[in-house]
Amino acid sequence: MRRIMRNALVAVGVVALVLLALGALPGYLGSGEQYYLEVSATDDDGTAVNVTEISERRYPYLTTALSADDGRSAGYQRALGGFKDAFTHTPFDEHSALQQLEPDAARDGGERVIVERDGQRYSVDVVSEAADE
Repeated sequence: MRRIMRNALVAVGVVALVLLALGALPGYLGSGEQYYLEVSATDDDGTAVNVTEISERRYPYLTTALSADDGRSAGYQRALGGFKDAFTHTPFDEHSALQQLEPDAARDGGERVIVERDGQRYSVDVVSEAADE
């Protein structure tokens, strides 16, 4: 094998390895405060997003929060100054997606989103560990 071909193959291998690491590694990184998707029952009778038939694969944080006793999803930590957000699914993604599904369901300038599941209405918000202290 010629030297230039070997170097090209090594370079392609390194690039492939880096891309794989960027796809897998950020999910395991985490530092700083925890963020949660939190749901709480509400009597708000305005427009709401119907989430009765949502996919657990598309909205893992929301479905976890809706089924949890404390109304909270699993925690998420931003890492590397938010760099991780570009490579992983976050509670912020789900909150934004809910607002896009039904813009009129957003309340308080987009801080909360009203959802309806099986006739029960909930207020959905992204909260942080530091905000609770």
